[in-house]
Amino acid sequence: MTSILDRYRQQLRKTLGDWFPRTTLFLKGEPPPSARKNASPVKTRKVQRVAKEPAAATRSEKVVTPPSPPIPSPAAIYGPAFSVKRSHEQRMKTRVEQAVAQGIVQPPSPEQWKMILARAPATRIFAGAGSGKTTTLVLRVVFMLCHLDIPREQLTVISFTKASCDELRAQLRRVLAFWDIPLDDDAARELVRTFHSALAQLARAELRATQWFEQLSANSKGDEEPDNGLLAGATLNDSQRQLLLQAYETCYREDAGFRRRIHLLLELAAPNEEAPPSAAPLQPFVLNGERQPQPLPDLFYGQASFAETLGLRVGSIKSSQLECSTRDRIFLEAMQQFWRHFGKLLKDQRLMTFNTAFAVLTDRLQKKPSRALIARLNPFTHLLIDEFQDISPQIALWLQQVQHRLAEEKTAPSLMAIGDDWQSIYGWRGSSPELFIHFDRWFPGQTPSQTLMLGTNYRSSPAIVADGERILTRVRHKQPKSTQAFRAADDQGHGVKVVGQFDIGRQLTSLLEEINAQRGYAAERERPERCAVMVMSRLNAPLKAINEQLGRQPGVRTCTIHRAKGLQAEVAIVLDDGQPQQPHPLRNALYAASGHFQQSYDEAMTDEALRLSYVAVTRGVSRVLWYTRQPRGAAAILAG
Repeated sequence: MTSILDRYRQQLRKTLGDWFPRTTLFLKGEPPPSARKNASPVKTRKVQRVAKEPAAATRSEKVVTPPSPPIPSPAAIYGPAFSVKRSHEQRMKTRVEQAVAQGIVQPPSPEQWKMILARAPATRIFAGAGSGKTTTLVLRVVFMLCHLDIPREQLTVISFTKASCDELRAQLRRVLAFWDIPLDDDAARELVRTFHSALAQLARAELRATQWFEQLSANSKGDEEPDNGLLAGATLNDSQRQLLLQAYETCYREDAGFRRRIHLLLELAAPNEEAPPSAAPLQPFVLNGERQPQPLPDLFYGQASFAETLGLRVGSIKSSQLECSTRDRIFLEAMQQFWRHFGKLLKDQRLMTFNTAFAVLTDRLQKKPSRALIARLNPFTHLLIDEFQDISPQIALWLQQVQHRLAEEKTAPSLMAIGDDWQSIYGWRGSSPELFIHFDRWFPGQTPSQTLMLGTNYRSSPAIVADGERILTRVRHKQPKSTQAFRAADDQGHGVKVVGQFDIGRQLTSLLEEINAQRGYAAERERPERCAVMVMSRLNAPLKAINEQLGRQPGVRTCTIHRAKGLQAEVAIVLDDGQPQQPHPLRNALYAASGHFQQSYDEAMTDEALRLSYVAVTRGVSRVLWYTRQPRGAAAILAG
């Protein structure tokens, strides 16, 4: 009997090792294949990883070919806790009491104090909507600089956008002044950055990158502080399209295989290879999963950039191993050919994409970085990162290598990740809340990271908070938690009221009347909000129609739901029909090829649609109105 069990166990171990090689290595405590010398490629069930390529050319040649993605390393990055004494905590609490008395800050709650005084080198903060995380983050920085004596040159705060960075810098200057620590504009810009600003500073010195494709425009001189790449590259301008078109035309002229694939995609007659190539066809193309037809150069750029944010190298994707249709496979192969020409054109123009810079720097850090590069990592020794739920695998891999390299230098790095998986809304650009949910897999320490909750909503009424959580009951992949409203119930306010059978084309006038009525309600409140009414939509078209008729009205703001994140208004008005997500076979295949996700892309987008609705609803302080033609998605949940 024993021998039978032994054989069964041995066979089970072998099977699990074959099907889940990375997990098996992790449990054994062995390094991943990418860390071994002369290791053969790992065999997986569907996608074979490409063997590591020879080292890049010398820096004098300025070759910046994106590397193959490294596998998240199980090696511990984070070591002992901060040395925090009771005297440190007591002095901080005493000084905060004095700051509260003078109106500098609001008194922190017990859960906020846990974040301010956290000792773990790796800490994950689930900060819900309206939880007061910005003030808490400011006080955490003050505690580190003023009471733990961490050098300012070793600390960087990452915020999501340039606007949020400006707000955070202003608060830090004001609060640090109370602690008698001056912070001028230059020091504030070095202390608080977007991811892409931090990257740009490193890339200027290490890669000699001076201008970014994502910021290219007719009058561009290179922004000193790049905005978040999720926002900066969302819409292509004429200068960018001109370069994409140039690469497309060159590829069509020089590559017969590319010509054949383009004609197949556009359902044109096969090109005549005996005659000189004609002009490249520019008919709009509808890719499976995309709602609107687009020019092929735009589509190639969008899908290739998406693949890179997942940590994939576009040229190394094996199209034959992806589970997708022949049409999508032809598109992918044409995209790979286009991407080679586009990369060469960027190099000739002395331009670079953010994705390329992240990939190249990650690769250099993973290999044997120069002492100069290691010295440039000093500002990233202690990182505090806001909106962590919206980072991509590519950025996570870069962060991992930055702090892993610092750990090898015995500098004891730390990471405080602040976010809310319930508000992750940029999956369509390659980010994922899974990196935040499975934080320790990406950023392991000698002991598990500390997890803290900021679960009190200081913004919205209890009814709105409850309705927001109702939406999230249908989200399949999330961190279980609950939130509580700080405000008392309000007889004049209400939760989400769903207004069905709404057609903005026929009922715009009645909507404008409702906006004015809600302005009046907001003005009569005991403590009026700076923004009385916020009108939100996923799409720009309804907002444009409203703005044309309404004009500029004091206290009224219109914006997309994505742009509304972090804002609030007395009354939130949502215009959304909850259109069902279209399946996107190519992105499903890219998701699977990356090896980073538990969900498919389609499943992730179904969850994200509900999270986006949650973000919209939780902008409201005392009232929320939801206008829809037919209640679907979140509106159907709330109307039921």
